[in-house]
Amino acid sequence: MTPQTTFILAAALLLLVVLAILVLPLWRAPKPKSAVDRQQANLEIFRTQLDELDRDRSQGLLGEGDFEQARNELQRRLLAEVQPQPETPPPREIRSGRKTALALLVAIPLAAASGYAVLGQPQGLDALQTKARVTPQEIEVMLARLVDKLNKNPGDTQGWAMLARSYKALGRYAESAEAYSHTGVLLDSDAVLLADYAEVLGQVHGGSLAGKPSELIARALMIDPNEPQALFLAGAAATDRQDFPDVIDYWGRLLLQLEPGSEDARSLEAAVSKAREIVAQMDTVAKGRKAGGKAPTKVAAAEPPIKAASAAAVSTERIDGEVVLSGKIAAQASPDDVLFVFARAEEGSRMPLAVIRTSVAALPLAFHLDDAMALPGGQKISAFKAVNLEARVAKAGRAQSSSGDLFGMVKGVKPGSKGLKIVIDQVQP
Repeated sequence: MTPQTTFILAAALLLLVVLAILVLPLWRAPKPKSAVDRQQANLEIFRTQLDELDRDRSQGLLGEGDFEQARNELQRRLLAEVQPQPETPPPREIRSGRKTALALLVAIPLAAASGYAVLGQPQGLDALQTKARVTPQEIEVMLARLVDKLNKNPGDTQGWAMLARSYKALGRYAESAEAYSHTGVLLDSDAVLLADYAEVLGQVHGGSLAGKPSELIARALMIDPNEPQALFLAGAAATDRQDFPDVIDYWGRLLLQLEPGSEDARSLEAAVSKAREIVAQMDTVAKGRKAGGKAPTKVAAAEPPIKAASAAAVSTERIDGEVVLSGKIAAQASPDDVLFVFARAEEGSRMPLAVIRTSVAALPLAFHLDDAMALPGGQKISAFKAVNLEARVAKAGRAQSSSGDLFGMVKGVKPGSKGLKIVIDQVQP
């Protein structure tokens, strides 16, 4: 039973108790004396008085004539007492009490509901509204507690995995990778964790899945050949090294797991189709060489299929601009400081739609952001009508903002905009 249901039941029960206490006494009329009881009492009195007459007659205190006369008088009085009386309507007090009871039955529930609507918190009955709203400061406190707990108990592999996922959700990939390195045997037996670790390492290495990330992906697919994230990353790695038969294999298997006709399925299907076209072109080139023919001057295989599939989107949704550092704060930056340029949605998730990582030495920096730079599994710039751009000199070397960072922003940028300028002129408190 949910807390909302418990509250409603308790409030209804309390209301019923109050109504019972107030209304029942008003509703019940005072119990009239029973006519049968009165008749019985009159009969008893008649018998007693008749016994007294008999006793007086037997003692000679009352003559026969006087006895008969007294007895007849008692009988007349008794008959007058036991005659049925016409029914009378309830007294005014009873009618008034019942009207009051009816009024209370209506007024009390209405007053209770109105009072709660004004003074209470009706939104608390909505389970969605009762979810905790956690501030960034509270998240940091919870992470610090978890880190402290893990430092005291470094063998808690489940705790390290939780910490790694938390850092990843915050975009703190280097710290996430470090946490994943402590998951030990738990990591070795879990395909999902291996794929997640590979993605985090790819983010740390600027989007490259070569080296250890690819090793982790291969281990994940050995445990579960159809793990979705591992298949996607394997296809992306194959795209980077232009191994298009592997792209067709990995993404073709992933495509079978997606809902037919969905946006993800259509996008992946386009990429697989492009990879097939490139493989066919490469086969044609190879056959031409064997036959001694002239090879085409340009092979389309030079462009990865995921980029080719989104070429039309890139040409119209690409954002071009320049990042410069304000002279007012230039002395606070070092040429070796890490520089990030992000595109983020105006509302909702803070996960970047596209990101560039370089150094302050590259300033002034001419940049472009497009769908081809989307993070694995993330949303794209073309999915939004407007985005926010941010350039950040990360003193701590991580994408997550920290005190002392230098940054500048441009908000409400429409995909396809050109000639933008981001001026880094603010310091993170």
